[in-house]
Amino acid sequence: MNSLKELIRETPVHERKIDIRTYPLENDQVIVEGWLRDERMVPGYNRDGRPRPPGVVHWMCVRLLLGGKPISILDAEAEMPTIPNPLCPTVADSVKKIIGLPIVTGFSDQVRKKLYGVEGCSHLMHLILAMGPAGLHGYWADQGRKSRSMPRSFEETPNLEYLVNSCQLWREDGPLIRQIRETLKKS
Repeated sequence: MNSLKELIRETPVHERKIDIRTYPLENDQVIVEGWLRDERMVPGYNRDGRPRPPGVVHWMCVRLLLGGKPISILDAEAEMPTIPNPLCPTVADSVKKIIGLPIVTGFSDQVRKKLYGVEGCSHLMHLILAMGPAGLHGYWADQGRKSRSMPRSFEETPNLEYLVNSCQLWREDGPLIRQIRETLKKS
């Protein structure tokens, strides 16, 4: 059987790009800015049969203010420079529904509950689902610019509440947790 990569023979018909950046602020806060861009690469037809040229269909942005303990969404805004329907901006404020959510285990389920279906916009929701973990990494990158002393115990190790059981390598009995414990024993 061929690999999926070997089955690709034509140029793409659609491309989705997500770009997420984190900007430091004062007071241990950051702004996470995410952009989603959908582009049809080929001409086609609308649902009513009219011809449709290739081009950008969605180009939207969400900005989240993160901070606090646990790291939470303190503010949210959306903008939609390119949209397929003039009514799309009427759902931009739906992102305000996630203000107050902590970015912890269950974050994705909470975002879906608040923004899925008629409660919001599937494109904004998809972008925010990607922004949560990326925002944590940006927050940690900002915090990591400050020199810190070695933790005295496993429980004092920064950010473990976000990492333990977040993936196979960070499972409770996994190699990365074991490495932290061994490093702490040596110090």
